[in-house]
This record gives sequence, C-alpha cells and structure tokens, in this order.
Amino acid sequence: MRRIIAVLSLSVVLFGCKAKEKADIAADLHKHGTVDLMKQIADDRYTVPADGKLTDAQVQMYLKVREHEKDIAQVAKKEAQEHADAAKKAGEKSIAGMMEGFKTLSSAAQIATADLRAAKDLGYNTQEYVWVKGQILAASAAAASETIGSVMAQQMDATAAQWKKAYDEAKDETSKKTYKEMLDNLEKSKQESAAQKKQEDPALTYNRQLLAKYENSLNALTSEMSKWEDHPGDAAKSMDQLKKDLDKAAQDAKKN
Repeated sequence: MRRIIAVLSLSVVLFGCKAKEKADIAADLHKHGTVDLMKQIADDRYTVPADGKLTDAQVQMYLKVREHEKDIAQVAKKEAQEHADAAKKAGEKSIAGMMEGFKTLSSAAQIATADLRAAKDLGYNTQEYVWVKGQILAASAAAASETIGSVMAQQMDATAAQWKKAYDEAKDETSKKTYKEMLDNLEKSKQESAAQKKQEDPALTYNRQLLAKYENSLNALTSEMSKWEDHPGDAAKSMDQLKKDLDKAAQDAKKN
C-alpha cells in the first residue's frame, strides 16, 4: 500500500512540475514574442568547422533542444488553436476576429521558432544549433533516401530478372533487341545510382554514423514533422507506415 501511495505521489509531483513548466513557457511566449527572440539571438556567431563533421556534444545538444522544443511547440500550438477558435466565434471579418487571427499567426511563428527559443533557454549558441540541426536533418534525409534507394534497387533487380527471362525466351530478333535495350538502360540506371552513392560527402557519411549511435537516423525527420501534426503521434505513425510499406515492397521484390 505504501508503495502504491509513493508511486501516486511521485506521479502527482511530476505532473505538477510539467504543468508548471508549461505555464512558465506560456508566460515567456506572452512576454517575449518572436521579434524579441530574434533580437536576443541576433548577436550569436558560430564558425562552421571546415570538415563539416559533428561532435558527440553537438548531437547531444540537438537532442536536448529537441525535447524542450516539443514542450514549447505544444504550448504555442494550443494557443494558436484557441485564437483560431476565438476568431471563428467572433466572426473572422469582425475587428475582434481579425485581432484573434493576428494572434493565431503570432502563435504559428512561435511554433516555427520553438527550436531557437529552446536553444536559447538551454544556454546554447543558437547559430551553432542551427548548423548542427541542418547537418542532422541532412543525415536523416540521406538515411531515408538510402532506405528508399535500397528498395528501388531490389525492385530493379527483380525487374531485370524478369526481362532477362523474357529475352532468353524470345523467339524473334525484334523482341530480343527490345528486351536487350531495356536491360541495358536498366543496368545504366543501376550504375548511375551506385556512382552517386560513392560520391556521398564524407562528412555526411560520418554524421550519419555518429547520429546512429544515439537514435534511429529517421527520427530527426519525424520530429521535425511532428511540430505541425494535428494529433500527437501522427508523424510517428506516418513514418512507421512508410517503413512498413518499404519493407513490404522489398519482400515483394524478393518474391518476384
């Protein structure tokens, strides 16, 4: 019984802290708007490393900022919805409705800059953060592209096998010539894809490997999409569905 009470008490404390934190976030958004935020971080400077490679500390910074960004974005999104509802209730063409409409736009701007505000709150150089985030999103996009490319390569191999079979079974020279041209074009496409993969920026390859030490490389894209989702978890569900679709496509290619 004491154990249950302790767990419940801890839950109440944690919930209370979270609620208080969101109240503090709301107060800060009201006191310091997007324009104020831009002024506060205007003097931040950062010299980008020549090799373009991230460090462990920078990846950890990004992950910490991302967590705080979620809380800020949630508060701003809630306020944007409240202003939008108020505008609709007052009549969008009325003075009150137009004022609420402007507040909705202001909240939308706060959602878009939630990561910068989070970086500032945590005491990080916002310009360094912006560069780090760009490198991580590039690494995440490259991982997604590679996943899709791998499935496409398997489908191309399956298609090539079918065309090769049709070529071998063709009875006339015209059909053989047609299939031969199709096979040659397909092989050319495969070689071009392989060449592009070899030309990948060494820094991008390094950053992808570093990011993979901390989380699934696709999470960065998922998190970025989640800021604008209508319901919590929609972005994650969409990414999970994409993974399932790609896995199914890969399995179908193997069967063929």
